[in-house]
Amino acid sequence: MGLPGAGKTWLSTRLQKHLECAWFNADKVREMANDWDFSPEGRIRQSNRMRNIADYEKSQGRTVICDFVCPTKATRAEFDADMIIWIDTIKEGRFADTNKLFEPPKNVTFRVDKHLNEAGMTELADMVKKLLKGE
Repeated sequence: MGLPGAGKTWLSTRLQKHLECAWFNADKVREMANDWDFSPEGRIRQSNRMRNIADYEKSQGRTVICDFVCPTKATRAEFDADMIIWIDTIKEGRFADTNKLFEPPKNVTFRVDKHLNEAGMTELADMVKKLLKGE
């Protein structure tokens, strides 16, 4: 999760290859649903949509990455992630409405506060793998 432009998709595409898991980008999911409502209700609906996708993947025994802003405590509660990687590389994204309502998360599994190179990406992926294995 993180603000628009923080690097979520960059990180997710690389992490997906390391973990060999499913990956869903919120913009693609919104496009499939043809739902571009960014009101508080629309954001909750999107979190619910992303949770349903993740729950299905988990029920099939797969690890899944959901790459999206998830800007408020309420949207994060609706999504109910097993693990949160917060991409905290920028203080403002490209959308003023999202910047205004974005609530930095209090509890995250990993916080990425700088853009990673490939070595940093591999290190993060290794930490995620260990956590997934219960190590």
